[in-house]
Amino acid sequence: MKFTLKKEEKLKSKILIGELFDKGKSLSKFPLRLVYLQSEHSSNYLIKVAFSAPKRRFKKAVDRNRIKRLMREAYRKNKHILYSSIEEKHIIMFTYLDENELKYVEIEEKLILLLKRLSDKIKSCQHEES
Repeated sequence: MKFTLKKEEKLKSKILIGELFDKGKSLSKFPLRLVYLQSEHSSNYLIKVAFSAPKRRFKKAVDRNRIKRLMREAYRKNKHILYSSIEEKHIIMFTYLDENELKYVEIEEKLILLLKRLSDKIKSCQHEES
């Protein structure tokens, strides 16, 4: 698997994002929250992903963009954790919850824990269906 995050992997559809927040389930590991949903989408990739940092907590766009960049980088390097256990198409959104900006290493650590928890949940759901 290549360590890339291509345009087709990014979740941009307002319809899918709305569906994600209406029907999706969430996992949290402070300061990150992950909302996920099994959903059909047009991409060739199994997972479409989005990242957000709320304007309420980070007034400056520079700060929001930096946090999103750090989350994207951590996901890009560790998405193989999720791809190893997934068979159906999913949409995912990561949201940053803290008011303070953490260092990349801490963000990556929390994101890896979330990806592992999601991977375990998806595996257990797939075994129940079989």
